[in-house]
Amino acid sequence: MNSTLPKVTTIGTFDGIHIGHQKILKQVVQLAKAKGYIPVVLTLFPHPRMVLQKDDSIKLLNTIEERIELLKTFGIKEVIVKKFTKDFANLSARDYVKQILVDELNTKEIVIGYDHHFGKNRSANITNLLDFSKIYDFNVEEIPAQDLEEVTVSSTKIRNALNQGQVALANSYLGYNFFVTGNVIKGKGLGRTIDFPTANIGIIASYKLIPCNGVYVVKSKINKKLVFGMMNIGTNPTVNGKTQSIEVHFFNFNEDIYNSELKIEFLKRLRSEEKFKNLEALKIQLNKDRENALSFIKELDV
Repeated sequence: MNSTLPKVTTIGTFDGIHIGHQKILKQVVQLAKAKGYIPVVLTLFPHPRMVLQKDDSIKLLNTIEERIELLKTFGIKEVIVKKFTKDFANLSARDYVKQILVDELNTKEIVIGYDHHFGKNRSANITNLLDFSKIYDFNVEEIPAQDLEEVTVSSTKIRNALNQGQVALANSYLGYNFFVTGNVIKGKGLGRTIDFPTANIGIIASYKLIPCNGVYVVKSKINKKLVFGMMNIGTNPTVNGKTQSIEVHFFNFNEDIYNSELKIEFLKRLRSEEKFKNLEALKIQLNKDRENALSFIKELDV
């Protein structure tokens, strides 16, 4: 990071970086371009609830790595990730502004919502920020209330949609396809025995939201090639499985991809996970799933 160059900074979790967030990022990028400054996002990790309430149940739409990558695709040049700790939570509002926004980042413009709170116990608000702006020589650009309402509503709406398998709805809020990133790991090889070999996907970040159990149409770029497939999220109840796994059967694909890292995008949910009376019945259903998936893919503009 080049701290000497002036910055336009916005602050937030930006989970999902959905269409509401994208409006804010666009504002930051345009302002930075007009002023000749660098557009910056200051974000916190882990999520404050994970630290202060020791809440492990919180699920986020993006891992921190995915968040950084996505922010940069929307024109943000620098993403500053501050490790959220109890010490950080105890920083006074003045110290937070002076030490981080001014001294560390050289912020000249802050783009922020009218309801933004910061400092110890989140006791300071935009009025305090405006007071600090006069002391430390920066401008404050306020995000209108209606834009913020869109932002706060959407992250929750997207999580709820994915928890119900409503992929198309979630994708419409995101403005891109929801995706998971994971490594291809060794599985039990069950799919191979019924002519549906699968890549087992290991998601390392326990806080990453995984859509509800079921069968999905997905796509991925593998060795620079676009590959479609169908993903099963679930416990494999037909063979009395107990733990959740994520498996993808790629269509017209037969390469060794063990240990590869894949980004897999969700396009459509085909059905819920079911327990079949035997493997033959499962195989019949999988053939139907493949037909349904392929007819859906045929309609796509790719």
